[in-house]
Amino acid sequence: MKLDRRILRLIAVGASIAANCQSCLQTNATEALKEGVNEQEIAEAIEVGKKVRQGAASKMDKFISNKQQITLLTATPSTEGCECSS
Repeated sequence: MKLDRRILRLIAVGASIAANCQSCLQTNATEALKEGVNEQEIAEAIEVGKKVRQGAASKMDKFISNKQQITLLTATPSTEGCECSS
């Protein structure tokens, strides 16, 4: 199954919110409108992105709330990296 351009843009709108990227959101919302997406659909995609972002932030907050986690974090650094310290 191939997703149409409207659905792809709505996914991109939600992902922009989850990634906290304002310029991505503006670009993807503008492009979504050009693809025939209406404002209500964009608003729904934004709400989904907000739920994803809030869920991820909540899990991270719980993870770091235990001070013993600091020892675990520094004792076994991730080999994956996230490019934020590059």
